[in-house]
Amino acid sequence: METWRHKWGFADTQFIINDDRSVTLTGDRYNLSGYKMPYFLSYIEEQLGIEINPHDQQPEITQKFINPLNINKCFCQELENIFPSNQYTFDEQERLFHSHGQSAFKEVYKVLYSKLERTVDMIFYCQSELDAQKIINLAIEHNICLVPFGGGTNVSCALKLPEDEKRMVVSVDMRRMNKIEWIDRDNFRACVQAGITGQQLEEQLRKDGFTCGHEPDSLEFSTLGGWISTNASGMKKNRYGNIEQIVENITLITPKGTIEQIQPISRASMGMQIQNILFGSEGNLGLITKAVIKIHPIPQVKKYGSLVFPNFELGVEFLYSLAHSGFVPASIRLVDNNQFRFGQALKPQPTNIKGWIDKLKKFYLLKLCGFNPYQMVAATIVMEGSAQEIAYQQTNIYALAKKFQGLASGSENGQRGYMLTYAIAYMRDFLASFFILGESFETSVSWSQIHQVCHAVDQTLKEQHEKFNLPGKPYLSYRISQIYHTGVCLYFMFGFYSKGVESPEIISPQIEHSIRVAIMENGGSISHHHGVGKSRQEFIKNTLSSDSIELIKEIKQANDPQNIFGIGNFCADAKTI
Repeated sequence: METWRHKWGFADTQFIINDDRSVTLTGDRYNLSGYKMPYFLSYIEEQLGIEINPHDQQPEITQKFINPLNINKCFCQELENIFPSNQYTFDEQERLFHSHGQSAFKEVYKVLYSKLERTVDMIFYCQSELDAQKIINLAIEHNICLVPFGGGTNVSCALKLPEDEKRMVVSVDMRRMNKIEWIDRDNFRACVQAGITGQQLEEQLRKDGFTCGHEPDSLEFSTLGGWISTNASGMKKNRYGNIEQIVENITLITPKGTIEQIQPISRASMGMQIQNILFGSEGNLGLITKAVIKIHPIPQVKKYGSLVFPNFELGVEFLYSLAHSGFVPASIRLVDNNQFRFGQALKPQPTNIKGWIDKLKKFYLLKLCGFNPYQMVAATIVMEGSAQEIAYQQTNIYALAKKFQGLASGSENGQRGYMLTYAIAYMRDFLASFFILGESFETSVSWSQIHQVCHAVDQTLKEQHEKFNLPGKPYLSYRISQIYHTGVCLYFMFGFYSKGVESPEIISPQIEHSIRVAIMENGGSISHHHGVGKSRQEFIKNTLSSDSIELIKEIKQANDPQNIFGIGNFCADAKTI
């Protein structure tokens, strides 16, 4: 399945503007695909205070910048002697593709419209653990920098090459290691190679009647190894757990040998568990080649649901009560009013009968129930399990929602809202072509500080927009995408119009940085599931004690004294980690 390479997603899918100014998502992969959205552009124009000219697009650079090769001849000669030619390439387009993730401002924008600072020199396609060991040994012998590559979906600049790296840089693409090695049906375990994507994993497990249940927004492209290295979270973590609860054993090939447990275990008290260090290691320690994961029988029933609340505050109160109940569904997400209205703007023109029904619903909500269309919010629900489990959850969730003035709004809206996540990612690149730049970022925050953090982000964005004298109005929306006993994951999206703005790729990261400062100052975390990479390095000192950071550096130094895995994520000192 061909992808856009530098943009997000599959090449058969993109947003286009029709002659009547409606918008269509091409292809047939998503619920959003194949129909006209007449309200899309007007919503964007209203939110940003601009007018979009379909004929005024930012031209993409056709001859993209790629660094001259930095070749270690002895390494290349030995590599050629050991591996067949289809396991490595110097192709320029492959080099560029393997040199960036999906950070909007610092990577994708530069590739498409400006200039990426540096590209890798070669790609090596790893096909086995023996390959991993051989390429690491060669790198040690010839002092080569290796960079693990999975799906390339990270948004934290984790693939950005350190500016002071003088060695030949080889991207180690793990995606040919995409098999399930074995399934233990009795104990609900599977041993899976690290280069498998979420979509491939689910397709292969489903043939045997199982699911992993880990469903990040990037499911179609991100890999098991990437999930582990960034300490990822999925949309259905309430039922299946975050990645650290799913994985029971990890195999990591390092310059000093193989790190793993002798066998997977449900839980053990066995002293310090080295495996825990591998979650969030972000390519600094070695190549993750496989993992033993928990698997589950495919649920008997999957049911979607949705709720609307008069305002975000009541929606949060509902989630707080739900998080401390005994009937939390597989997934529940609460979107703010801006995201709620955006969801409405993505709907097709209703037919006569559907339009009449929609008018009745609006009359009921707005007139009889007194909901304000510029304050109301929505929650989407996914319930999985046995018929009895689903019935119990559904009865209790909707009963609880009523206590907070919540109204059920149908399974169709719930499914549409949940699946919208996969299609909406294509919107960033579409809008960027019309000079609208946007980015997403997330944080963990305690229940008592949710509104404080949201307000701080809103105020900071407005201040930054004014500071840089940007055209139109800034856009901000947010959702609570995960709930926990002590807090939530807040997921933000912001954007602004950049037509006529000098160096927007420089201004944008500065705005994002100011927002991250505001998040940290108001009780938010450095990240919930996107990782640290290089975008959030400087905030580590506000997260860990200096002695904790020193311990991590010492582990890196002991395990990789030559800094073969020199991508330099996590801590600012790239030579140590």
